Amino acid sequence: MIVDKNDIEAACKQVAPFAHRTPVLQSSLLNDLAGCEVYFKCENFQKMGAFKMRGALNAIGNLSPAQKQAGVVTHSSGNFGQAVALAAKNLGVTAHIVMPKNAPSVKKEAVAHYGGIVTECESTLAARESTAKEIQEKTGATFLHPSNDMDVILGNATAGVELLQDQPNLDILMTPFGGGGLIAGTALAAHYYGNHCKVIGGEPFNVDDAYRSLESGKIETNETTNTIADGLRTHLGDKNFPIIQELVSEIIRVEEHEIVAAMRLIWERMKIIIEPSCAVPFAALLRENERFRNQKVGIILSGGNIDVKNLPF
Repeated sequence: MIVDKNDIEAACKQVAPFAHRTPVLQSSLLNDLAGCEVYFKCENFQKMGAFKMRGALNAIGNLSPAQKQAGVVTHSSGNFGQAVALAAKNLGVTAHIVMPKNAPSVKKEAVAHYGGIVTECESTLAARESTAKEIQEKTGATFLHPSNDMDVILGNATAGVELLQDQPNLDILMTPFGGGGLIAGTALAAHYYGNHCKVIGGEPFNVDDAYRSLESGKIETNETTNTIADGLRTHLGDKNFPIIQELVSEIIRVEEHEIVAAMRLIWERMKIIIEPSCAVPFAALLRENERFRNQKVGIILSGGNIDVKNLPF
């Protein structure tokens, strides 16, 4: 195993003073619909509205004093940029956030509000990477990757640890599948804290690179990004993929209309705000609900950062 339980314990200690211990909610109506007991770990209630706060806190907290002095840099159009800015503020570290010019102004304002220094660039991955590299070279800042960084993955694992501490007898743990940082961390949590708990990912058919990667045994990419689940358009990395190969049981793919339907159900029945990416594992459970019958299923609701003026329903 690439990491051991002590690494996760250390991450839990690092993250706990600065992150919310988010609630675990249930809905009897959704349980009836799903035919199983579903426990929703509500990371949409996390500081800055997403699980990414955990990974950012652990990664920045593990830097050396000299690295903290030089600051951190990342590129992000949304959640991870906000997470790094707020985590850095909490830990007294300067954060440079490279954001594409076409990123929503509300997200740029949020990063600035949290104390991040925003640098705008063209809306291509190459431009984001080259701008972040320039800042690195100029300032000596440490680059943080949102999903392919072991300290970020270990920080993400803390959400799964908390869920399993609250519900130790889960049969299955489910998360959305995007860049792989959340599901890799969740798989580590299930491996060390679960009781024969399987980990299953949910992924849109339109961006099913993770499904194809597990089939082929190598990291695949997507030719399109045509999904409402905008947080899941990213690709796997060389640090999270080996964990996923070893510890994730399978991926269930879902259609766009199934994502919207699952999101709407959670909004209407649980009265909580989640973003489309967040609804994907619940959509996967509903799509294949027969196989989950009478089991205890934990789902990590990854975040709730959405433009409420632009809902899909």
